[in-house]
Amino acid sequence: MRTINSWPGGFQSEVTVNAGSSSVSGWTVNWSWSGSPSITQLWGGLKSGSGASVSVRNESWNGTLPANGTTTFGFTANGSPETPTLTCSAS
Repeated sequence: MRTINSWPGGFQSEVTVNAGSSSVSGWTVNWSWSGSPSITQLWGGLKSGSGASVSVRNESWNGTLPANGTTTFGFTANGSPETPTLTCSAS
């Protein structure tokens, strides 16, 4: 995750998902905010959960990745920018 832009009260970030050495047919990225950011807009993924815990899974068009393939999703959020620890699972 990297912050693309920030302003008083908000920020924009993007997350790159890398398939690694094996292909995947679906992915999910999870993280928890330490502060109080909240996602207001998301593209390239489907968000579930609320509050501090965030879970984003692939859209139908970007879930299949070849070995070493990547895709990116992005979002805007209210609050201060954070770079939390992400966990990723693949199917």
